[in-house]
Amino acid sequence: MILINVKFPIRPEKVDEWLPLAESYATAVNAEEGCVFFEWSRGLADPLEFVTIECFRDAEAGGAHTKTAHFADFVEKAPDLVSRQPQIIYVDDEQVKGWGPMGEITPR
Repeated sequence: MILINVKFPIRPEKVDEWLPLAESYATAVNAEEGCVFFEWSRGLADPLEFVTIECFRDAEAGGAHTKTAHFADFVEKAPDLVSRQPQIIYVDDEQVKGWGPMGEITPR
């Protein structure tokens, strides 16, 4: 599987444009056949920083993702909304299986 995290720092005056773009992009990515999951989180320390948590079935699915119309639209619009270059972590590892239970915490 491929696990990707990207931090997107957004310009304060562009958040109102960013939110609908991020939402529609997540919906489109989650509909892709090779997507295991795609989620956005908003920073607690910095509410202008948004982080993706993405997982794709394999490198082929990740490659197909970058060829979609919604990916092209997103990378066309995002440069006008970010305050600096996004930072990425990309892991391609067969041991990544997606979400699993955390052993240290269970509901009481």
